Amino acid sequence: MSSPQVIFLGGLGRSGTTLLERLLGQLPGVAPLGEVVHLWARGVLAGEPCGCGAPFAECRFWHEVGELAFEGWTPQVARTVLALRQRVDRTRRIPFVDHRDLGRYVHAYRAVYEAAAEVAGADVVIDSSKHASLAFCLMAGGVDVRVVHVVRDPRAVAHSWRRTVERPEDGRPMTRWGALRTSMHWTAQNLALDLFAGAGRITRVRYEDLLADPRTTLTRLAGELDLEPDFGFLRGSTAMLQPRHTVSGNPMRFAVGPVELSRDDAWHDGLPRRHQTLVAGLTWPLMSKYGYRGAAA
Repeated sequence: MSSPQVIFLGGLGRSGTTLLERLLGQLPGVAPLGEVVHLWARGVLAGEPCGCGAPFAECRFWHEVGELAFEGWTPQVARTVLALRQRVDRTRRIPFVDHRDLGRYVHAYRAVYEAAAEVAGADVVIDSSKHASLAFCLMAGGVDVRVVHVVRDPRAVAHSWRRTVERPEDGRPMTRWGALRTSMHWTAQNLALDLFAGAGRITRVRYEDLLADPRTTLTRLAGELDLEPDFGFLRGSTAMLQPRHTVSGNPMRFAVGPVELSRDDAWHDGLPRRHQTLVAGLTWPLMSKYGYRGAAA
């Protein structure tokens, strides 16, 4: 199997990575895979549904990927990768990513990417795992990675993390964070992803720009990522989405058909003023760098 180009979508959760993956995943020759970092626990072990709606074990796409990559999915494979992740793939280890188990860990991801590309007949795969540490592991392990750094106003992100949202997979509430914790993680993930800028293999996109002008933003991204700019699925501010085989991610990975591309700015009224002030105060250096104003609009 030949190695595909891997587009890695990085950033803190609730920043728009799943939406961007769904949009880029409509382009010819591109196979979006969802958050591959969670494939092992949520797909193989828990059997959560694929983005196509079928349970992981019943999805023909993932069945074929498992056969090609590992001669079938087994709990042993999943638990081995999860154990390696605990030793290798940690944000605090980014400066020391050359761990003795790095090769084994990256090999599992490379096997998934290569098998998925072959099954999908694609030249490019998208992994929206988000975590900067995994992106560093992949690059250090020799994977052909292009990182797309997705940024969103941290106050909007904090508001999203406060909301109670049910997981469509099982109806349980998604994880909730307070303003302080969100601010810390927003800063840590974005600072870590900024380190890729020196390597020249990172493209940054703001959630707000993507929603303000989807076609222009996607055209720029397609050019920088060497993707075919076929945007026939865009009709003004509406995207016509086809089902895709994404293993984990935001609930909108299940969306099919017309999806209106509009900004969610509910944080202006929904996030308490004291929390807006706290988040802006804790994140202001990067907020300014990314073009966000400190005062509420």
